[in-house]
Amino acid sequence: MKINICEELQETLINGINEQEWITLTTEMVAIGQPNSTNPLDPDVPAGEEEAIALFVAGKLEAMGFEVSKHYSQEKRPNIVGVLKGAEDGPSLIINDHLDTYPAIEVERWDKCDGQPFKATRHGDWIYGRGTSDTRANLAASLLAVKSVVDSGIKLKGDLICCYTVDEEKDGLHGSIFITQERGITADYSITVEPTAWGGSSDDWGMNLSIANAGHCLISLVVKGVKSHIWRPDTGINAITNASVLIPLLNAMPFRHQPSEFPGHTPPCACVVRIDGGLVGEMQFTPDSCELTLAVVGILPGMTIESIIEDITALVATSSKGGMEFDFEIQQLPGSLYVNGTEPVPVTEEPNISLGLAYQKVLGQVPRLNRKNAFNDTIRFREAGINAITFGPGEDGWSPINECISIKKSVAAMKILALAIPNILGVSN
Repeated sequence: MKINICEELQETLINGINEQEWITLTTEMVAIGQPNSTNPLDPDVPAGEEEAIALFVAGKLEAMGFEVSKHYSQEKRPNIVGVLKGAEDGPSLIINDHLDTYPAIEVERWDKCDGQPFKATRHGDWIYGRGTSDTRANLAASLLAVKSVVDSGIKLKGDLICCYTVDEEKDGLHGSIFITQERGITADYSITVEPTAWGGSSDDWGMNLSIANAGHCLISLVVKGVKSHIWRPDTGINAITNASVLIPLLNAMPFRHQPSEFPGHTPPCACVVRIDGGLVGEMQFTPDSCELTLAVVGILPGMTIESIIEDITALVATSSKGGMEFDFEIQQLPGSLYVNGTEPVPVTEEPNISLGLAYQKVLGQVPRLNRKNAFNDTIRFREAGINAITFGPGEDGWSPINECISIKKSVAAMKILALAIPNILGVSN
């Protein structure tokens, strides 16, 4: 198969991508509204406010001729939807990204940014800063790829919809869930421009075409004990001690699941992300309760919250019979969402066809296919019945500190997106 648009137009779209324009926009966007728009997954920590970056993005879309609407599920958190109507009755495509970022907690450790995580800083081919890889720099790439299409002067047959959401870092309740379920925003196809790059700083690199996503959930496991005075610990059961014995077992436990269809996919697994035990003012007593919060990731279609709780319950119950005498309680962490894995979008369907062709045009090879082992809005669009996939230049590894993105990968991704968009939507004569 070949790209449907002519060679002259292909060159126009590729030449419309400007590296310095992306660097400038990324640098500006990393800082806008920060740190107010940081948004932790922790359900017990307040969400961010993305209004500043949302209004900035809305202005960029309006300047390109999009009809822009703002969709609020909560105050100061507008989802932005821009529509560029097609000239004919063609297919529709959503270009998606999100407006919130992870928090930057240990700012003193961000030495690549001189202790200022929201000050985008260049070192060689890399731009460092919170929100570069996930996902302000990807957002900038999506805007400039769309701008290249608009500036080319072509008339698209189908509708191009830019949908930029809030609340993605908390699984999309007030963002992609609200947009699809409450506001009915839909399309035939969707591309979420989020991290799928691999290869780091090596010469062997690329960007996966993530045609499916794994899911995740948060589990609360409360280990019970018997309180005793620290001078007589033998008279009680220390809940923290028993919980600590469980941690390596939980981190290594298997889950019931079907094998992934993608080589190298991380199988479903759990990791303990928080420990809470003992009461302030009671350091003279051993604790009778210790809560472990587990993140279960890599969830595949067919797994359920019930099956996951059953698997963890079986492990803990077996361990407690092996010499550790304790009771326990287990449930989905209150306030969190269960996210299921998605079924793959067939490679023989859009937007995979056009992205694959554009990838070969720009990088001279076929993109790798994978199941992305993380949440993004792709999942919510896929749940809404859209052929939704993920493709973007960010590093699919999420650096907790000194987050960064490659300039060369970002330029390549913009060219690929600029070529794919009109190929998906068609060009009107």
